[in-house]
Amino acid sequence: MKKKLSLLIAMTIAATTIFTGCGTKASADKSANGGTFKIGLEAAYAPFNWTQKDDSNGAVKIDGSSEYAGGYDIEIAKKIAKDLGKQLVVVKTEWDGLVPALTSGKIDAIIAGMSPTAERMKTIDFTNNYYKSNLVMVVKKGGKFDDATSIQDFKGAKITAQLNTFHYTVIDQINGVQKQPAMDNFPAMRVALESGIIDGYVSERPEGVSAQTANSKYKMVEFKTGFKTSDEDTSVAVGIVKNSDLKDKINKTLAGISEDERKTIMDTAIKNQPAAK
Repeated sequence: MKKKLSLLIAMTIAATTIFTGCGTKASADKSANGGTFKIGLEAAYAPFNWTQKDDSNGAVKIDGSSEYAGGYDIEIAKKIAKDLGKQLVVVKTEWDGLVPALTSGKIDAIIAGMSPTAERMKTIDFTNNYYKSNLVMVVKKGGKFDDATSIQDFKGAKITAQLNTFHYTVIDQINGVQKQPAMDNFPAMRVALESGIIDGYVSERPEGVSAQTANSKYKMVEFKTGFKTSDEDTSVAVGIVKNSDLKDKINKTLAGISEDERKTIMDTAIKNQPAAK
């Protein structure tokens, strides 16, 4: 009887050890690959990012909201989160609040069509680029500036751009322009353009394509003689905190996305944006 009891105890201990070991490994794996990857964006800058009512076309639920975020930035973020082994969480944040949200730890990264300017790099770091785009002007179709080919054709025009972007600073390159107060977001600028408050606004080409696709009253003007910009201005990168170990990991993911794939993702985003339907 004692021998049988001893054997039973030994078997119990062995089984406990096996299951405990498995649990420890599972916990370790979860610790290494689990968790969340929180990104901040406006969800109002199509085709880079936008807000929609459902998860169609791969949109991701916005944290604390019943709405979803879609667009080019979201597709890039999904690839990064997958490689990190983490769940993507989208935190909808106003443009001016993105850098503070990052430095305060509210988000892990900014993936919002943001350019890695020297001024921003005083506060945060950036990864390698994940998109590059030229500047355009969005105007009323059939209006006074419809056939402009140079930025100097906008002499006397009422022009604006988004607050706290380099888009706003380049307006000064137009001789005699009537520079208007910067505006918070692109939807507000589109309304101002349609109502005649402004004659045009500066944006990156993807947003310009989106504007004229969404509303036949708008036209994107591309220039033969355009704004003078630097690579850092027209490039888009992921914003991260200083000395983050995410930088090399994210760069590895970005290096695996070819230029052709990036173009395909952007073309698809332009096609899928809600305003275009």
